[in-house]
Amino acid sequence: MDLRIFTEPQQGASYDDLLRVAQATERLGFDGFFRSDHYLTMGGDGLPGPTDAWTTLAGLARETSRLRVGTLVSSATFRHPGILAIQVAQVDQMSGGRVELGLGAGWFAQEHAAYGIPFPEKRFGLLTEQLEVVTGLWRTPEGERFDHAGAHYTLTDSPALPKPVQEVAVADGRRVPGAGVPVIVGGKGPRRTPALAARFASEFNASFPEIDEIAAMFARVRAACEEIGRAPDDLVYSAALVLCVGADEAEVARRAAAIGREPAELREHGVAGTVSEAVDRIGALADAGVERLYLQVLDLADLDHLELVAAEVAQPRA
Repeated sequence: MDLRIFTEPQQGASYDDLLRVAQATERLGFDGFFRSDHYLTMGGDGLPGPTDAWTTLAGLARETSRLRVGTLVSSATFRHPGILAIQVAQVDQMSGGRVELGLGAGWFAQEHAAYGIPFPEKRFGLLTEQLEVVTGLWRTPEGERFDHAGAHYTLTDSPALPKPVQEVAVADGRRVPGAGVPVIVGGKGPRRTPALAARFASEFNASFPEIDEIAAMFARVRAACEEIGRAPDDLVYSAALVLCVGADEAEVARRAAAIGREPAELREHGVAGTVSEAVDRIGALADAGVERLYLQVLDLADLDHLELVAAEVAQPRA
């Protein structure tokens, strides 16, 4: 199973904080470093203040060499899809083809109000159209033009540049330059979200689900793929869960306290507890169909936590 580190910088982190965690993530052998895309803390003072997700990833693209990097997830309310397509393509070029784009509808009304960002009541159509535009721009062959006339966005005679570095294979075996940035779609909706993942995504992500609901969520996505004639195994099926692992009970309790959580609650909802408990939880997730796991790290100063998980949890499963 791929193990990726997932951070929430809006809770209080500078770029230098994120760089330290990303470089440790790479050194320790994890598959990727991902971050949320938020502009307001969900508790506490949030000092020193938010960092922009794609500005951060551009920097990390130049200061790492192997890690997959991306958002889990960017909000469709934050950026025009034409601009987002350019930003992601540029960071993909800067990283040598290691970028992935998680895109969602957005949900945190307060951050929109705090920074003057429009927050329409209905956003699913906005997200759908953003996915149409971003993937359409990337898939337009060089030398051709892209047009889109929708309810939310109109693009006319776009050169659809720049292209990402990553390519994608098509049915006849050809490679399509610039169309291969993996797109991650997630959510708990029973109908529209699976349909959106089946249509656009390379990966479906179950973000902080109840553990016993994961298999059913994946089954709905697989059914949505079959409905449109797409092979369900074309997608990667992933989950994101909070991480809190200790070498013993005292260390588990200390790490839980550092992030303001209770050990029992973390054990119920995350990858938490002693090393053996974490290994068992990951095994149960694999049995439920999870192929990739995003480990939410909330204490970015505790690099020993990553060392422990890399050595005692990830390595036995390698």
